[in-house]
Amino acid sequence: MTAFTYDTILSTMTGEGVRTIALNRPRSLNAMNRRLIDEVALAFDDANRDPETRAIVFTGEGRAFCAGDDRHEHVHPETEEQARDLVDAIQRATMAIVFGAKPVVGAINGWAVGGGFEWAINCDFPIWAESAKGFFPEVSLNLFVTGAVTSLLPGIVGPVKAKEMLFLGQRYTAADLKDCGVAWKVVPDADLRDEAGKVAAQLAALPTLSVRAMKRVLNQATAGGLQRALELETDATVAGFLDPETTRLLQTF
Repeated sequence: MTAFTYDTILSTMTGEGVRTIALNRPRSLNAMNRRLIDEVALAFDDANRDPETRAIVFTGEGRAFCAGDDRHEHVHPETEEQARDLVDAIQRATMAIVFGAKPVVGAINGWAVGGGFEWAINCDFPIWAESAKGFFPEVSLNLFVTGAVTSLLPGIVGPVKAKEMLFLGQRYTAADLKDCGVAWKVVPDADLRDEAGKVAAQLAALPTLSVRAMKRVLNQATAGGLQRALELETDATVAGFLDPETTRLLQTF
């Protein structure tokens, strides 16, 4: 059995052909520092290369999936080069999730905020716990979203609802997200991991060639849009980091 070890991620085989990748900074509600961002991309790349892994469950340890940027460890970029390096790292994580060969079942618990909400949307089969909530605070902080959500989200909820979610930063319950299609299923909190494991086991039991081809073809049908969205998001986020107003807003957030 292939074992992968990281500082901020738990990656374990939890079923026949099923690997669970869990964000593992529970005392920080799995908030995103640079190590976590880099290791999400690495963990998914490793899982996608692993011949024993046929499906992936993506979740968070503790009380949250991912509470967005870690304010306590935030290092604000001072130059365009630093900003672009950080945003490129964030986008690499999405590319590993979305364009990786293996299907990804999200098990979204607690809060999914900002980049954490983006990762939840990046999953192929997002299952949300009943108590989970998500929102995008970026615009209110003079920043921008990443994770290709400017392409993915309008395709899921429609352009007007996507504008509501991205501009206004409202907080959404799991039930709200089920109604608009962001959540595939909503289950009792206690059943979240079991349900995600069952779906992943179904996927793992399917023929490998056809499963990987289905994910690849479905994504490639919109790959141009996703790649362009990633590029435009990166430019907009870099510009936001370099605007002095962003620093002021982050200090009062």
